[in-house]
Amino acid sequence: MKVINDLNFFTAPTIMLAQNLVGKWIETNICGKTTRAQITETEAYLGITDTACHTFGGKHTPRTEPMWQIGGTIYIYLIYGMHLMLNIVSESAGKPEAVLIRAVAGANGPAKATKLLNITKNLNGQSIINNSQIKILDDGKIYHFTTAPRVGISYASAKDQAAHLRFCLKT
Repeated sequence: MKVINDLNFFTAPTIMLAQNLVGKWIETNICGKTTRAQITETEAYLGITDTACHTFGGKHTPRTEPMWQIGGTIYIYLIYGMHLMLNIVSESAGKPEAVLIRAVAGANGPAKATKLLNITKNLNGQSIINNSQIKILDDGKIYHFTTAPRVGISYASAKDQAAHLRFCLKT
């Protein structure tokens, strides 16, 4: 497997990055434990015009600061006071968009994925490029995906709720 350290891969348009991550592998080396799993589901979040995105309307807070950085930046946030969500920022700095790693093989939800991968908040704001604790790997195979609406965004506009911005590995 080849480590993806190409900045152009991560600064791609958000939807393209979300699609390209499906089938790739994510590997973590945290606290001396190495874990590797295939990415089976992603969701695209399209910045200031996307009512489901944390940066909707240009919201720029300490929490969302990583989203305003260059593609490849890791954005981790806590929901319900107990679950960490792993996102990879896309596009150029100043265009706050990201891809949620929604599921990996062996973990059918974003909170389960971060637990399986031993993700900690310490990765928040770091670059995934040349990172010793987390990396994306390519096995050279071509994978296909299906699309569906995103999950858990009932607060978003009807249009954004219905958008097919979830990408699932086709089996």
